[in-house]
This record gives sequence, structure tokens and C-alpha cells, in this order.
Amino acid sequence: MRAVHTFLLTVLATVSTATAAASVQADSGIREPAAALQPFLATYDAWNGGRPAGAATMRLAREDGHWLLGLDVTGNRGLARWVRLDIDQDTVFDVVGDQYRPLRQSTRRKALFVDREVEGVYDWAAGSARWEGDIKAARRQPVALREGDMGGLLINLAIVRDAAPGRRLGYRFVDGGRVREHEYAVAEATEKVEVDGLSWEALRVSRTNGGDDETILWVARGVPTPVRILQREDGEDGIDLRLVAYEGVH
Repeated sequence: MRAVHTFLLTVLATVSTATAAASVQADSGIREPAAALQPFLATYDAWNGGRPAGAATMRLAREDGHWLLGLDVTGNRGLARWVRLDIDQDTVFDVVGDQYRPLRQSTRRKALFVDREVEGVYDWAAGSARWEGDIKAARRQPVALREGDMGGLLINLAIVRDAAPGRRLGYRFVDGGRVREHEYAVAEATEKVEVDGLSWEALRVSRTNGGDDETILWVARGVPTPVRILQREDGEDGIDLRLVAYEGVH
């Protein structure tokens, strides 16, 4: 079942690619203030290796005085359907100044012969984060937090917020007991992105320090979530999430 395990990890790597608004280098123009967060529901088609694999929904909502960002990925075609892939991921967070501050996180991955759940808590008073559940012992150790650290799902909000033509973005990823630095470059101009009959003028945002593992996102003005998220390995397309619908939720 190695292929199933690899597929699960690749899906999570794509939607959790990197986050933590540690630094945003200045661009040549004046950027408009970021819009205030508004609840939304977005629907994606999920592809793998150029073939349809399933569907994903991303939801941002207010719950109990905090923000909740949730992602549900369901495999209904090809290998993903055969292994009955289902991934649910939630992040509870607050907005503090211009930062998204994660508080709690949970991930459940289900597939044929696989049922794993991991939960994490970001304790800002103690200055550390810790994860428990179906995770390696080494990753259960406390991780020291810095201002601006975020978990994986918040990348979708952070990059939408920060992207502007020609910008360089720096992020510190703190998720699942891991800490990584990620750097991104934003294109100088928009390009047309077409998905399922929809068309956007979107900025391409590319990770620059991922080696042979590429992560590319496209961000369109006025759309609260990336219109496309693509993971490439050794020059070949892997997981590809393509936005097909979104709406505000009240």
C-alpha cells in the first residue's frame, strides 16, 4: 500500500504547502491594504498526474469567536476512488494585527487500510506548539514558536493576502512537528487561467527553494482562495487543485 500512503502525503503537501508570514519583501509599487476576511465556501476539482481524482471543498467560517478554515478532499475517480480517499483538515485561528495566528489544528486521513488522525495545539502563552496522535515520536516534541508562524492550511489565506506583482514572500512553516523555511516569487504580471469554463487573470506564485518539488499557486483579484494549486515533482504534474466555484457564506 506504499502508493496509497504516498498519494495521501502528496495531497496534504499540496494543500498545506507552506505558511507563516515571516517576511514579505517590498515590491516596486504601492500595495492596497489587504481586505478583511469574509466567510466563503470554495469547491475544487482534484487531479493527479493529469487525471481526474476527486473533489475538494475549502470553507472559512466564524465559530465561537474564532476563525475556522477547513478542507475536505474526497477521492471519487481513479486510484483515489479505489482506495476511498478522504482527508479532513481544520485550523482554528485568530487575526492578530496583520497576522493569522493558529490556535488548534486537526487532520484525519482515511483510505483503504489507513485511518490516521493528528491534532496540534499552538500555545502562544507558553511559546510552543505540540502535536499528538498518529505521528512519529520525534514530531511529538514541542516546537518553539515565533511571531508569524502558521500551519499549512493558512497558506491559502496568507498568499492571497500577500501576493502582489514582483513580490518575494518568505514563510516559516510550523506544522505536524516540523519547521521549514519557504520562499516564493510572485510574477510581474497576471496570466489567464481557465478552469472548467471559468477564466481568471491571475498572478502566478512559485516556490523558489523547493528543489525538484515545485509548488505553484495562482491568485486572482477579488477571489478569497487560490484559483489553482499545483504540485510538480521532477518536472511532472502531481496533485492539481482547480477552483470551479466559490461563494460568500453568511
